[in-house]
Amino acid sequence: MARSAASERGGPRGRDESRFDESRSNDEQADASPPALAIEGVSKRFGDGDDSVLAVDDVSLTVERGSIVGLLGPNGAGKTTLIKCALGIVLPDAGSVRVFGADVGDGRRAAYANVDAMLEGARNDYWRLTVRENLRYFATIAGVDPDSVRARHDRLLDRLELTEKADTPVRELSRGMKQKVSLASVLAGGAELVFLDEPTLGLDVESSRTLRRELRRLAREEGLTIVLSSHDMGVIEDVCDRVVMMANGRIVADDTVAALLTGTDRDVVRVVSADIDDALAASLRERFDVRGVETGLGEGGRDRPGSTAVEVAAAGDALYELMDALREAGVTVEAIETVRPELEDVFVDLTGTEPGAEPRGRSP
Repeated sequence: MARSAASERGGPRGRDESRFDESRSNDEQADASPPALAIEGVSKRFGDGDDSVLAVDDVSLTVERGSIVGLLGPNGAGKTTLIKCALGIVLPDAGSVRVFGADVGDGRRAAYANVDAMLEGARNDYWRLTVRENLRYFATIAGVDPDSVRARHDRLLDRLELTEKADTPVRELSRGMKQKVSLASVLAGGAELVFLDEPTLGLDVESSRTLRRELRRLAREEGLTIVLSSHDMGVIEDVCDRVVMMANGRIVADDTVAALLTGTDRDVVRVVSADIDDALAASLRERFDVRGVETGLGEGGRDRPGSTAVEVAAAGDALYELMDALREAGVTVEAIETVRPELEDVFVDLTGTEPGAEPRGRSP
């Protein structure tokens, strides 16, 4: 069950009630405290001999308090194993994990006192209990008197639009509602670091937006630290301060969304003209990095009927060369625009695969 990390704290241990004193600034806490999570040189191999898989390969990562860090990678990239190593569910073969300065190897109870998680594929709540009973239960096992945080629970129910279902057994809720209850339960005890694996799975568009707003608020106003894994690029772009991309067990990128987008080599221009035929498109492919050709435009769109669009990765001198090539071919350009890269484009460039795809030769 996804609560395994919390359960291993040894039951109620009096979680610091100052966590709920929102008068203390997050900056003061950050200046005086170690990072929420520090992973140093972690490696993990499964199996033996030729059939073994190096799931995590010498990964180091630091997550500062009050930040939201997105963890991206195709299936088999090692992100789930890394999360489980961070949670103490899987023991790494090498390296160390420190949570709020406490070395996991020296004492699991101290390290995971203020940590919780919602993992994909796990039943994260007790379905026979009502929504509110789940919040009270998980606050209790986190070491917090549920009566002392009733106002917090009311706020969570309200902001996640669960108030009307507060006294309804979870088993009677839709999949999307159960997902929101799982998130509320993770947050019920006031954990300072939470791991969320596909938190928007099963949610409709509006519910997903509600969840994103609440995560941003919790990080901004209460200093909650979040490590979020998702295949939904929209969630990552909208919520995360920083994105860590993994492929083949290693980190291939670690930066803000804005920096990743501006640092990509996908400076693509889209040229539309009725004068571009198959022969010219083939010629352009030989000379330039053509990313796509779209024919038969104009059916209900903005382009003229019969037009062709060519997308070419061209910046600086390459762009001038492209314009010269089109002019020499007698092409009358109807439209030209820059195609802005999306996070998914950067992901494909860096990992060599689509989100959710399983790379060859690695287990999921």
